[in-house]
Amino acid sequence: MTAVDPAGCDAGLLAPGWAGSPASSATSDAAYLRALLDAEAALTRAQASLGLAPAEAASAVTSAADAAGFDVAAIALRARGGGNPVIPLVADLTAAVGTEYGPYVHRGATSQDIMDSAAMLVAARTLDLVLADLDRTERALARLAADHRDTVMPGRTLTQHAVPTTFGLKAAGWRSLVLDARDRVSVVRGSLPAQLGGAAGTLAAFTVFGATDPQALTAAYACELGLAEPVLPWHTLRTPIADLAGALAFTAGALGRTAVDVLTLARTEIAEVAEGSGGGSSAMPHKANPVRATLVAAAARRAPQLAATLYGAMAAEDERPAGAWHAEWEPLRDLLRLVGGAARDAAELTEGLQVNADTMREHLGLTHGLIVSERLAAELTPVLGRARAKELLTRAARRAVAGNRPLVEVLGEEPELQELDLADLTDPTRYTGSAGALTDRALERR
Repeated sequence: MTAVDPAGCDAGLLAPGWAGSPASSATSDAAYLRALLDAEAALTRAQASLGLAPAEAASAVTSAADAAGFDVAAIALRARGGGNPVIPLVADLTAAVGTEYGPYVHRGATSQDIMDSAAMLVAARTLDLVLADLDRTERALARLAADHRDTVMPGRTLTQHAVPTTFGLKAAGWRSLVLDARDRVSVVRGSLPAQLGGAAGTLAAFTVFGATDPQALTAAYACELGLAEPVLPWHTLRTPIADLAGALAFTAGALGRTAVDVLTLARTEIAEVAEGSGGGSSAMPHKANPVRATLVAAAARRAPQLAATLYGAMAAEDERPAGAWHAEWEPLRDLLRLVGGAARDAAELTEGLQVNADTMREHLGLTHGLIVSERLAAELTPVLGRARAKELLTRAARRAVAGNRPLVEVLGEEPELQELDLADLTDPTRYTGSAGALTDRALERR
């Protein structure tokens, strides 16, 4: 048997969003092979811990379950014979263990026990990486929110300038979503269960091999794997997969929220933010593309459809299904990879994000002062009455736009407004409402 490439077989040529990320290694073919072997070795150790197998068997299986000694490509090809890779893997592992202790390999288990347990191991190892990058992103966004608590910028609704806001509040909102994602991922990470049920989820074979309390074996197995103990075998009770799907899709969307804002604000004609080190163009040397944001946004668009496949697989028939379980393997790995890559890119994006406060301030004047029309309407109504205030502001707005003049100048020509401090009323930096207080409140969350 030849050794596997520790980087895995899939280099990610068409997947720059996750290629080279920690998640790519954690979800590679080599990583899955390792998890499958870990699941097999843990089962023998769990049985030995309860006196159901010799300690020497546990040592022999654990020693033989070294991924470097297995040909992942050959196992993949032979998996066609039984529809999953566990069958050829067990044959190879049994041969590697040898005649004396080979019979203790996979004893009492079914292929799905090992596949599901391995999938949970891969998910756990990948989610740990995702959580680390979410923490990096959260810290970077907290710094941006604090540093720009009072950096005023145009608030945009339906693509148009609405009322002033602050970049600090925007960054605090991005961070809030990241924390929501972190919390969901953390809960799912802590609940990922081992799988052990035998051929039809009854644990019957383990009693034949001497287990008087098969549930104790399940507990020992979960402990060996560092996974949660399931209440029941979940061969067709796919809550763990659905929970993973939901947390991963949410995380992709939460990170995508930041990315699409950056893509908008980094446009040449807006330029209110920029990536710290943008990507180049093959044809246009002057470009510095927002590549990190682009890749995160791409992941956010793909993730919901992958999650939908996993949700669809919940309708799994019988005690073990044909097709539903098998349909989960690739989309689950794709989701883990996508989100792992997006988390890495989001951390790099937010840590290097450049904020152009002067440009934001300049853009507040693009509407000639009309960005504060809401405030003016509220302030003038008690003075002029609602109908008159609306009429005056509508006329003044048209004159300001037609003459390319500041609204404050046009309003200054209205006799009814001579007693008002129009400079204050039309200053967009003085109409940010509770943006500062909301930012402070958001940053209290840990």
